[in-house]
Amino acid sequence: MSVPVRIMPLEHYEGLDLPAYQTEQSAGMDLRAAVPDNTPVMIPPGEWRLIPVGIAIALPDGYEAQVRPRSGLAAKKGVTCLNTPGTIDADYRGEIRVNLINHGKEPFIVQRGERIAQMIIAPVTQAVWQVSDSLDETGRGSGGFGSTGV
Repeated sequence: MSVPVRIMPLEHYEGLDLPAYQTEQSAGMDLRAAVPDNTPVMIPPGEWRLIPVGIAIALPDGYEAQVRPRSGLAAKKGVTCLNTPGTIDADYRGEIRVNLINHGKEPFIVQRGERIAQMIIAPVTQAVWQVSDSLDETGRGSGGFGSTGV
């Protein structure tokens, strides 16, 4: 299934490839860092930075974009997205930025054009609350954290 999404590359995106799926069956398309060539961003261990990706999008009504970590970056460098998934609502028109955190032991340098996250386009379901005096009984009941085992 595919859905048309309008994309607006910003001035500082010039020369970078549009977000793209890396394989035919990929769910997410890679987002690239739109930092200046001569000014990479250094993320010290334990710190985070908002990294611009140089694009704005217009999602159709009823869709969202989710920004998620790239598994390879997390596995190899300990770098991931701080709020995962980050949600881009259909009515947001600003630049997409990725909040990267360095959980590794070494500083991580974000270079221009580096693939730093992935973006998934997904349909949205909005809840309609139905206020009730009681809820259906279940085997779990009100058991919270750890109540179903380790």
